[in-house]
Order: sequence, then structure tokens, then C-alpha cells
Amino acid sequence: MPVTDLFPLLDVATPTAEEVSTYWDKLQEWALTNGVKIVLVLVLGFVARWAAHRLIGRVVATMTSRTASRLATSGGAGRVLANATGIANERHRQRVETMGSLLRSISTFVLAIITALTVMALLGLPLGPLLASAGVGGVAIGFGAQSLVKDFLSGIFMILEDQYGVGDVIDTGEAIGTVEEVTLRVTRLRDANGVTWYVRNGEVIRIGNLSQGYAAAWIDMPVSYLEPIEKVLEVVRRTTEDFGNDPEWEPKITEPPTVLGVDAITGQTVTVRVLVKCLPGENFGVQRELRLRLKDAFDAAGIQGPPLPPFATGAHS
Repeated sequence: MPVTDLFPLLDVATPTAEEVSTYWDKLQEWALTNGVKIVLVLVLGFVARWAAHRLIGRVVATMTSRTASRLATSGGAGRVLANATGIANERHRQRVETMGSLLRSISTFVLAIITALTVMALLGLPLGPLLASAGVGGVAIGFGAQSLVKDFLSGIFMILEDQYGVGDVIDTGEAIGTVEEVTLRVTRLRDANGVTWYVRNGEVIRIGNLSQGYAAAWIDMPVSYLEPIEKVLEVVRRTTEDFGNDPEWEPKITEPPTVLGVDAITGQTVTVRVLVKCLPGENFGVQRELRLRLKDAFDAAGIQGPPLPPFATGAHS
């Protein structure tokens, strides 16, 4: 019985005992049928919300822990990266809270709409006009907010897949800088010149993350073509080995330095290349320090650099 059938009984100015009894009987009948159903729907709505929130918490925690688990079990270098970059701790917690909050809000909204429509149907209220209006409004909003929806969906997947986070140095194609804030619609980053960039998530086609995993420091040392290459390589190996065992720099290096050998021969110049895998953001410091040590080692061993052009001051005789 629709609840609207009970309203006319309330308009009677002086109801008789028979009318009151009839009203009371109908009210009891409605409470025992539709009333119980409404209470049951509300209870089921709360239970479904609780179950959805619990499931979302578990799923998001599992998905966001994959990167930390993979690094923690990938050997010494992986454990160093996991501890140094905070993937297993703070970043993991931030991603769980962000995605959990978003998905819980969405699930609450959807379940609330379903519960409200079900209760309205039990009350006998007409849902046709309401649903038709909502459909037309949804289509209009969808056409007018395509870019906004695109930004939101891109932001969800960026956070879920851990493409980057606050503190990472990223290359978006248009700007390179340190991420200061990540929202569902835009990413805010600051470049080396101090300029703040606001990049819409839906407009990002590719992302280069310079802070994820490890960084590579490439050191090219040019020497004279006349120098014995074995002597040069021996000095480079000894210097890089000492550098890798230095207590100050060892925590910043994920793998022992690798002397790749002769990389290029150009005219009177032979270039020896060294590769050092280090923590993100430490590659520039590693390059500067190792270049300085190699230069001092070459000087101590009497290894000459490339000859200067004939027209330059200080040319070799």
C-alpha cells in the first residue's frame, strides 16, 4: 500500500471512532509490510557500505604494496631503494589513504542513491519523472564535462599505478620539475627555475619519472691517444673501487661502479666510460665527485689529457 493512501485520513476534521480504527489498522498494515521493508533496505544499505569499505581497503592495500614487496625481495639494491625512497612506508601509506578515500566516497554515493531510490519505490513515489530528469541532466553534464571526467579518470589511474608521487622529479613533456601536489584533476610541480606548473592529468600523454627505482651516473673521462690504455683502465678501476667503498658514498650507491672500458676514439682523444647506479637524485653528486677523483688519480699517475688544439694557449709540443 503506498504511503500516500494514508494522507487523506489526516484531513478529516473530526474523525469518528470507526475512521480512527480504520486508520490505525491501515497504519499497522503499512508498518508490517512496507515499513519493515524500508527498515530492511536501510539496514542492507549500511551493511553493504561497510562491506564495500572493508573490501576497498584490502584491495587498495594489496595493489599499492606490490612495488614495495618487489623491491624488498629483489636483493640488496632493492632493499636499499625501498628504505631510502620510502616506498614501503610513507608513500605506501599516502597512496592507500588517497585511493581508499576516493573509492569509499564513490561507493558511499552509489549505495546511498540505490537505497534512496528503493525506499522511494516502497513509499509509492513516482520515480519515472525523477529518473528521466536525472538521465537528461547526466547526458548534458557528460557532454559539457568530458575533459573534467578525463582528468579525473587519469588522476585515479596515476595514483593507483604509482606513476609518481609528491617529491618525485618527473618529465611531463611540457615541464620538468619536482612534484609538489597530486590531485585527481591536476598535478602541481616546480621546475629548476622556481616556476610552478599546473598540469592537467588528462593532458599528460607520457611521464618520465626521474626518482623511481635508481639513477644512473655516467662518467666519461677523455685521455690522450698516446697513453697506454691498460694503464688508464687500471687507474680508473682502482679509483672507482675506492670510491665505491668510501663510507660517505657507499650508502648512496646501489651497485658497485662498473668500468665499461673505451667508449669512443676521436682524433687524439680516447674516452673511457664508467657507470655508477645510485639512489634517485644522487647521480649528479656522484658524477662530480668521481670525476674529481679520477682527475686527481690521472695527475698522480702522469696520465695526460687530450692534446689541445694547435691554436690554443698551452698546446702540447
